[in-house]
Amino acid sequence: MEEPSKLKRAMIDSSAGAISGGISRTVTSPLDVIKIRFQASRDILREEGVQGFWRGNVPALLMVMPYTAIQFTVLHKLKTFASGSSKSENHVNLSPYLSYVSGALAGCAATVGSYPFDLLRTILASQGEPKVYPSMRSAFGDIIQTRGFQGLYAGLSPTLVEIIPYAGLQFGTYDTFKRWAMGWNHRYSNTTAEDSLSSFQLFLCGLAAGTCAKLVCHPLDVVKKRFQIEGLQRHPRYGARVERRAYSNMFDAMQRILQFEGWAGLYKGIIPSTIKAAPAGAVTFVAYELTSDWLESILT
Repeated sequence: MEEPSKLKRAMIDSSAGAISGGISRTVTSPLDVIKIRFQASRDILREEGVQGFWRGNVPALLMVMPYTAIQFTVLHKLKTFASGSSKSENHVNLSPYLSYVSGALAGCAATVGSYPFDLLRTILASQGEPKVYPSMRSAFGDIIQTRGFQGLYAGLSPTLVEIIPYAGLQFGTYDTFKRWAMGWNHRYSNTTAEDSLSSFQLFLCGLAAGTCAKLVCHPLDVVKKRFQIEGLQRHPRYGARVERRAYSNMFDAMQRILQFEGWAGLYKGIIPSTIKAAPAGAVTFVAYELTSDWLESILT
């Protein structure tokens, strides 16, 4: 199959990335809501009902789909530059170092491009009942009024610090696990398509990659959430809010969390977070690989 043009390649990567992100987000939304409640010191509300587990899912989809579209497009572009080929099968042989760096840079680009939606999603998911913000529009208006435009990027710095190791680890370990799986196929498979991994093998690679990245980077995610919700309104039943400018920087935030909450504070919500991150990564990678192959087959 001939290599697609640059425009077609970008369309394939962005479309496949958006679709895979949307599928993954919708499937794992309940676990994400639980994770945010733990991290932001919120209760899980029984009276919200089943629909409460999808609180903030619409703004989350608006964040995730552009995020994964940008991420996979930039990632493929970087790998194409590094390998000299736009064919995905040639990217597997890149050195682990380049895989980690490409993943980190792609994650940074995607984060900057979709961050306001991530902020709104966190606020809506963590406010509980009765709702202070009935809609994404009301939350957006209050942030602009109280914080200004820069309020939409509250917590961006710790987020970028988090995404560098997280995205690097996720994509780097995913490529590493894929190479190991291909090596296993070469050694034990009797078929002639040893380089073609099954959907189940791709799922396992994504599962392992998501688990590794989340376990290492979870404390940075907790700090990011604290920055995002500081100074925002919430119902009195949830206790005192995180005061505005409670932390001078992310290192101060980590120090204060350690001082008042101990190491457990930095790993608050680690179990639901890992349970969510692992399958989310797996579903995203499998959906992207399958969708990308399908789009490439009909567009080239």
